[in-house]
Amino acid sequence: QLLKSCCDNKFVAIAMPLSLTKLRNGHRWISLARRPVGSFQVGKLSENKLLTSTIANKFDRFSPLPFSTRNYSSTISFAKDYPSHTIFPMPALSPTMETGTIEKWNLKEGDEFSAGDVLCSIETDKASVDFEAQDDGILAKILQEGVLGQDLTVGTPICIVVEEMKDVEAFVDFVSEEGGKRLTNESAPATTVSESLDLKFSIPASSLNRSVAEEFVLMPSARHLSHSKGVDATVLAGTGKGGRVTKGDVLNALKQGIPMPDLKKATQAPQNETIAPAPTASGPKPVSITDLVHLPLPMIDTDGSYEDFPNNNMRKVIARRLVESKSTVPHFYSSMEVELDNILALRKNLAKNHDVKISVNDLIIRSSALALRDVPEVNATFDPKTNQVSMEDSIDISVAVATPSGLITPIVPKTDRLGLADISSVVRDLAGRARDGKLQPHEYQGGTFCISNLGMFGIDEFSAVINPPQAAILAVGGGTARVVPTPWIDGLEEQEPPRIKTIMTARLSADRRVVDEASAGLFLAAFKHYLTKPNLLIL
Repeated sequence: QLLKSCCDNKFVAIAMPLSLTKLRNGHRWISLARRPVGSFQVGKLSENKLLTSTIANKFDRFSPLPFSTRNYSSTISFAKDYPSHTIFPMPALSPTMETGTIEKWNLKEGDEFSAGDVLCSIETDKASVDFEAQDDGILAKILQEGVLGQDLTVGTPICIVVEEMKDVEAFVDFVSEEGGKRLTNESAPATTVSESLDLKFSIPASSLNRSVAEEFVLMPSARHLSHSKGVDATVLAGTGKGGRVTKGDVLNALKQGIPMPDLKKATQAPQNETIAPAPTASGPKPVSITDLVHLPLPMIDTDGSYEDFPNNNMRKVIARRLVESKSTVPHFYSSMEVELDNILALRKNLAKNHDVKISVNDLIIRSSALALRDVPEVNATFDPKTNQVSMEDSIDISVAVATPSGLITPIVPKTDRLGLADISSVVRDLAGRARDGKLQPHEYQGGTFCISNLGMFGIDEFSAVINPPQAAILAVGGGTARVVPTPWIDGLEEQEPPRIKTIMTARLSADRRVVDEASAGLFLAAFKHYLTKPNLLIL
């Protein structure tokens, strides 16, 4: 049933219903407009097939059609008559996910599945997450797999699902009209209106009614503008004297999207051209390029070998967020040296007398949680949209863990309420599952404070980058043996000699919009107090 009269040169508003298709589950609106950068033109009906010609060319992101029965898929009609089906797009498995890579499909084409079954494993910006089905169905066609399944924008169609097994055969040769990958405005090559409408650039010179020579068709300002845009504006009908093309003609053509051919590249000089030096009274004989070609070149032998690895999604997202954080968050840094001899003695005592193995990192996490409890101004987040600071009631410390695919920060919830043994157990479990890529999204999203410890890698000190919306991150280096002088005591005939102590450098990176210098100093002082008196940590 046709709801809209279709004729040539009839432009239809975006998302306006064009036809009503009666499906087995009821009536559903079918809209062919999915947020393109412009409108589309309705063509004629031919054998009950609706043909469209898109002028805007590119889609910024796939979005489910209006009135879809599922919030993660959409049903659309194509020129060819296909059975009732549902297209599943790439889901957003985390609030920050923009692209994803399909690692593997757990089902094959033609397999049936039920609600809760895993369709495929998707690598997000943080971990590998299983994509579970929300309803029963049959996997009719896999649209993205292997190379085509890498770096897919959220919303890109990945598979087709049907309800009847007999409908699977109809999608054997199915090709998604979106192609292998969704093109964005930033990455897609520019497409002109003529490419979508199959128009030709050539315009008969006789129809332009010019009375000037071809080399003078463009006004100087129009020539400069067209060359800067890389287009040939001589095909335009000029409004200047004698039919000359003015700067205003070029600007109007660019604004209205009038097609213009690309500017032809200048022909390169032939290779046998002679390089002639400046003439002198007794100058050397000119040397030609052909003579230089036959000169002997030294052979360079290289013994090294290398292998290129493509960057994964996690490392791309980490790099992008680090740049965003350093460029938008006002960092300031505060450092303090802490003696570790007392906590090292406590570790040995717990391991020897109580058979409890606690790492230095566990003691640092416990000390940080108690310091955040004493200085709650550091345990806060900042929302750039509302420009508001939120003081968090719960202390949830994120611990940076290095994995083969990149850095991830699993969260130890309610850290201040956990003892040393509990912190050690939770961190060991989170770190193991993080390296295996088995973390759930709620286990690494959020957090109120972050700790990055590189002491086990031999790093003495470093500066960490804040992980927004958190307001601070503590960078911890390794302990080094130093000779520390003892304080001078007046009246003592024999002063105590210098001692060798293990010193660790802790550096706090804080957001100046949330934390001031005084609060940072109070936090580091409390952090040092708990580490130098480790008996307080076991209370």
